[in-house]
Amino acid sequence: MPVRATETEAGEASPGDDVEGPALPVNELFYSLQGEGKLAGVPTVFVRTSGCNLRCWFCDSYHTSWEPTHDWLAVEDVVEEVASHDDAEHVVLTGGEPFVHDASVDLLERLDARGYHTTVETNGTIFRDAPVDLASVSPKLASSTPTPERDPKGEGEWAEKHESRRLDVDTLAELVETYETQLKFVVTGREDLDEIDDLVARVRETADATVANDDVLLMPEGATRESLDENRETVARLAMEYGYRYTPRLHVDLWNDAPGT
Repeated sequence: MPVRATETEAGEASPGDDVEGPALPVNELFYSLQGEGKLAGVPTVFVRTSGCNLRCWFCDSYHTSWEPTHDWLAVEDVVEEVASHDDAEHVVLTGGEPFVHDASVDLLERLDARGYHTTVETNGTIFRDAPVDLASVSPKLASSTPTPERDPKGEGEWAEKHESRRLDVDTLAELVETYETQLKFVVTGREDLDEIDDLVARVRETADATVANDDVLLMPEGATRESLDENRETVARLAMEYGYRYTPRLHVDLWNDAPGT
């Protein structure tokens, strides 16, 4: 997909006059296998929007957050591109953070009308009322904050902003109450588990819905096979110890860090 426009933060750019109707800044649109979570291995069309309200230092979609790039596409054109993959019944709307865009609701409504199963990959800080079959919510832990020594751009300007935004328990509870939800945590080491346990307990206290241990997924941090090799066994053992579910990063195992996978 061509990439024509850039923006520094979600919402700062808008589609040109040649795009009619609701539109989204799309960084990638491709057909692959779902690599993570409860639906790992399912053939899926991915619609990756550009723009995010957070800046995780380890973001595996750098060009949707730290240096957002995209092509503006009308929602109807996105739907037609999805439909061109005849065998696909599942669609993942991901990012960046897709819920920063109003038009994500338009896209989900149109996909639902065509009978697709939809998953939204979200950081859990924004709620949208839309037809979503699975909310794949990835709350960001303290280990995600781009401290000056971890900032990919070496500027350190996002640390305070990211830290102040990264968790919203009320929004997490609303997502859990409204949608079938999996809480998917990127784990960098054992030190993350106390924070995960505490956050899961807070969501359970706040939400009028059950959050089972089976709905809490631990995923090793790593966007390459090499980095996953360093973390996967540790995270698998932590899942066994704490009674949570381990999720692989199947797309990384299969295709490493190749785009469009």
